[in-house]
Amino acid sequence: MIAFYAQIKFVHIAAVLVSGLLFLFRGVLVQAGRERLAMAAPVRYLSYTVDTVLLTAALMLVTILPGALFANGWLWAKIILLVAYILFGALALKRAQTARARLLSFVAALGVYGLMLSIARAHHPLGVLHWLLQQ
Repeated sequence: MIAFYAQIKFVHIAAVLVSGLLFLFRGVLVQAGRERLAMAAPVRYLSYTVDTVLLTAALMLVTILPGALFANGWLWAKIILLVAYILFGALALKRAQTARARLLSFVAALGVYGLMLSIARAHHPLGVLHWLLQQ
């Protein structure tokens, strides 16, 4: 399966970007008072599909890459942050009781998403902070 590493990584990265853009789109709709459109079945199912592709590609990459990638903790950091992203996302889109809580959850989810991207790019658990601290 290592022969398909580049293709799987491409699918994973594309799904990360599409998933993030879709969350951003849905979150902006919620913030604009268009919750019904943000939670419409076609939009939700598209989100489920993209996230399934994303997680499937991630699991495929984990199985074909050497275990040494887990040594410095960057993958574990992303996994932990993924849980936080899902929780903040659920609050931002539908679970939070007030508009303020939805806004704060939305901003927090976007922050966690950005941190996950920087961790993936840096291959370091501190992500962008690692780059900033080195200079």
